[in-house]
Amino acid sequence: MSGPDDTDGIWSRNEIESPCIKICVIHRESRLCTGCLRSIDEIGSWSQMTPEARHQIMTDLPSRAGKITKRRGGRAARISKARIT
Repeated sequence: MSGPDDTDGIWSRNEIESPCIKICVIHRESRLCTGCLRSIDEIGSWSQMTPEARHQIMTDLPSRAGKITKRRGGRAARISKARIT
């Protein structure tokens, strides 16, 4: 039984590792998210995937960057900055 000072449960979380950087825009031609580079199907099924399947996708993400053509505007700079930090 926990008392009013027992806050361990609040701070212990079991989050699923994700490449999401909260810039969620799907590139029309590649059908990849411009923020995390996952496909719509991968994003939708992410929480049901095994850790091994998620790891395999995360390993593949850097090679997908070339599939997204640059767009005009400030979004590209924000994405680059978010990936660096």
